Amino acid sequence: MAHITFKQLKYFDALARELHFGRAAEACAVTQPALSMQIHELEESLGLMLVERTRSGVQLTTKGREISDRAARVLGDVRDLITFAHHASSVLAGTLRLGVIPSVAPYMLPPLLPLLRDAYPELELHVRETQTGVLTDELIEGKLDVVLLALPIKHPDLVEMDLFKDRFVLAMPQDKKLSGRVRATADYVEGERLLLLEEGHCLRDQALTYCNLQHVDQFNTFGASSLSTIVEMVSANLGITLLPELCLGVETRGRDLALAKFAEPEPFRNIGLVWRKTSPRVSDFKELGRLVSQAWTAGPLPMAKSAVVSGGASARTKKRKKSVKA
Repeated sequence: MAHITFKQLKYFDALARELHFGRAAEACAVTQPALSMQIHELEESLGLMLVERTRSGVQLTTKGREISDRAARVLGDVRDLITFAHHASSVLAGTLRLGVIPSVAPYMLPPLLPLLRDAYPELELHVRETQTGVLTDELIEGKLDVVLLALPIKHPDLVEMDLFKDRFVLAMPQDKKLSGRVRATADYVEGERLLLLEEGHCLRDQALTYCNLQHVDQFNTFGASSLSTIVEMVSANLGITLLPELCLGVETRGRDLALAKFAEPEPFRNIGLVWRKTSPRVSDFKELGRLVSQAWTAGPLPMAKSAVVSGGASARTKKRKKSVKA
C-alpha cells in the first residue's frame, strides 16, 4: 500500500494552485528543495508522474490533475474535522471565513456585523468580498467556510440555504419618471442605454435574463465595476439600470433618480448561504442565516426620500413603517 502523508498532499495542493515550485514553497513556508523532495516522494509512493517540469514552468499531468482534485477534497475534510473539534460545544465561536459578493456586501454587512458582534463576541470573523465564481471555488477548496450570495449555485458538493427575495426596480433619470408599472422586456430597454456591472458579476447576468436580452451586443450597454458608479451615471442621465432593493437605501440617497416597480411577476434574486456538504458547522451556518434574515428585515428603509417610486411602497416598507409606529 502506498504511504503518503498529509504534508505531501498539502505541498502538492500548493504546487497545483501556483504551478511554480518557488511560489508553492513560499505559500507553505518551506524551502523549495524541501517541497520538491516531498512532491518527488509522493510521485514515488503513488507510482505516478504528477508534475511535468518544463523550462517555461510546471504543468500537471492528466493523472496529476485528478490527484490534485482528490487531494483538495482530503485536505478540506481534514480542515472540517479540526473545525468540528474546536467548535463542537459552541455556536459561532472561533474563526469563521465568510465570502460575500460585491452586490451584497456593502449593503448587508453594516446591519449584520453589529448583530454578530453583540450576539457572539467570541466569533473571529474574516470577510472576503469578490465575484461568485471565485468565492465558490475558494469554498470548495476549503479556503472559505460559508458564502453569502445570489442563488442558485447548483454544485453537487455544496448546500444552499435560501434566506430572502431581493426584488429589482428600474432606475431612471428623474425626467424619465413613469406613471405606472413597467415590464422588464427587451422592448423597453431598446433605444435606451442599459448600464450593467461588468462581466463576471452575477447581477449582470440576472439583469440580462430578466430583460430577455439573449444577445446583448444588439443593445447599447455599458459595464461598470460597482453599483455606485452605475447609479451616478443614471443620475447624470447617461442611461437606465436595474437595481436590487437591497442597495436602494444606500445608493439612491441624495441622488436624482426615478424608481419604478416592475409589473407582476416582479423580477427578483434569491439571496442565501452556501457551504460544503462535508462541513460540520451546519448549526453555525443556520444561526448565521437567521441573523442575515434579521439584518434584512431590520435594515434601513429601501427607498431614499429623493427617489420616486411608482405603484406605492413595497410590502416590506409598509411593514417597517407599521412597526416603527407601534
